[in-house]
Amino acid sequence: MKLICIGRNYTDHIKELENERPTDPVIFMKPDTAVLLKKQPFFIPEFSQDVHHEVEILVKINKVGKYIDEKFAHKYYDEIGLGIDFTARDLQTKLKEKGLPWEKAKAFDGAAVVGDFIPKSEFENINNIQFHLENNKKIVQKGNTSLMLWKIDALIEYVSKYFTLKIGDIIFTGTPSGVAKVNPNDQLEGYIENKQLFSIKVK
Repeated sequence: MKLICIGRNYTDHIKELENERPTDPVIFMKPDTAVLLKKQPFFIPEFSQDVHHEVEILVKINKVGKYIDEKFAHKYYDEIGLGIDFTARDLQTKLKEKGLPWEKAKAFDGAAVVGDFIPKSEFENINNIQFHLENNKKIVQKGNTSLMLWKIDALIEYVSKYFTLKIGDIIFTGTPSGVAKVNPNDQLEGYIENKQLFSIKVK
């Protein structure tokens, strides 16, 4: 199982980090060791003083595919989930300044929260899904899949040009604006519509 992550897929998030708007989806990977174990807290790593939460819609792949046409992409997933791409922002900034890969800032142990999944059939429109993140019961990030620069099926087409998609692979589709530092004792809760899909304690 691999985690394929999409960066800079929401205009407001691109603006808040003062990044350049990409002409193609930005892709990076996380290993399976980055997945935070169920019912475990997230421990802020000792190598960062500025870890940010980034809530994202997740797509779980249900069959093997390569060079998938966008019009057939809907056949390759039947579940939608929610998760967090934890990012050591201070470390990422240093790496970006040197033109180096981001993995140390994005792919460390526990850096990927994979919450529960909902059958795709429960949504009227995959491209109009509301989601949000609460930190200590306060909404800190809000998004809607309608605001993605590249929608889910377009992402599957693009990603599958470079990587064979396998059963159980998860695509992190990008985060909306509102990313911010997490602190010890924060309680992070993620929702699609009004359904809670994860609750994480920060330590």
